[in-house]
Amino acid sequence: MLIIDELGYLPFERRSAHLFFQLVNRRYERGSLLVTTNQRVSEWGTVFGDEVLATAILDRLLHHSHTLLISGESYRLREKRRSGLIRSRLADTDRQTDRPEPETKSGPEPGPDRKNR
Repeated sequence: MLIIDELGYLPFERRSAHLFFQLVNRRYERGSLLVTTNQRVSEWGTVFGDEVLATAILDRLLHHSHTLLISGESYRLREKRRSGLIRSRLADTDRQTDRPEPETKSGPEPGPDRKNR
């Protein structure tokens, strides 16, 4: 099994993208590949710099594949939040909702004896 971790973390240069296609093509239906990425399949054209090449790679990778989508925060960040080294996104959201809306005043409102200009 060949494991490719964090595919698309950095975009591929043109030559590298073509070499990666050759790797995938040679392993297609001959050997197992495990690929991890945080990029959506729809963004692979940007990763490889070529929509057609990305489609050819995905065609081979997705045929006979099992795809898992893992959502949620990174376990690394979760540990940092638990230890108090960084603030929780949830805590930040709670603080924002606890604050009263700021009042805006533009001067006295016109009364019955004042005209609005």
